[in-house]
Amino acid sequence: MRCDILTIFPAPVEAYLTAGVLGRAATSGLLDLRVHDLRRWAINRYGQVDDEPYGGGPGMVLMASAVVPAVRELTAATPTPTRVVLPDPRGRAFSDRVARELAGETRLLLVCGRYEGFDERVHALLGADEISLGDFVLSGGELAALAILDAVSRHLPGVVGDAGSVAADSFTSGLLDHPVYTRPRSFEGHDVPDVLVGGHHEEIRRWRLEQALRLTLRRRPDLLALSWEHLPDETRRLARTLAAEEGLPWPPGTLAADGR
Repeated sequence: MRCDILTIFPAPVEAYLTAGVLGRAATSGLLDLRVHDLRRWAINRYGQVDDEPYGGGPGMVLMASAVVPAVRELTAATPTPTRVVLPDPRGRAFSDRVARELAGETRLLLVCGRYEGFDERVHALLGADEISLGDFVLSGGELAALAILDAVSRHLPGVVGDAGSVAADSFTSGLLDHPVYTRPRSFEGHDVPDVLVGGHHEEIRRWRLEQALRLTLRRRPDLLALSWEHLPDETRRLARTLAAEEGLPWPPGTLAADGR
């Protein structure tokens, strides 16, 4: 996959892309990562890409006359179809499902906003996929773009060394991930559960499923409602048993209506 990032702060973005999973994926050729400085498309020799909002008010607005030509030039640079993504509070909520969807693209172009956001004509003319990380505000789109790219990259074959770790991640299965432990076996009065050192694979699998369900029921029962139809029968039966056992309220929607 090729991924381009358009930003007015290329240096910190480039630094992040050289580290960890993304850095290794780029080095191995699994990801083609390119960062572009929006000021290359500035409207004047002073590097201007923003201006005051019409009608008054605080802050500055990124200009359509800089952003739109930049995106058009970058998307036209190759014949590869490009999904343009704008991290934006008005966008659809980002999730593991959306990350998997974007991982199916050949090329992504992530456009980072700043200040008071984009001139509305950027949205109107580009028809980009607008994506929100949540109901909070960041100083700019760089962190959001990197978070999206990081989550997407994990679903690309070969990017994560052990594909099983991706399959077991929180949200991938419709549940939060189970607790994990490593050495030492005992630490400040807290011991690793005996089942994990017993060597019985089926008992370990069952324990992990139970713990994942307990965490999900307690903290994110909405995830069960969303994924209920796709969960194995074993998981459904155990979810009902654990909810009754702990006196937890049963999640709404399809869970309450399902008789299994």
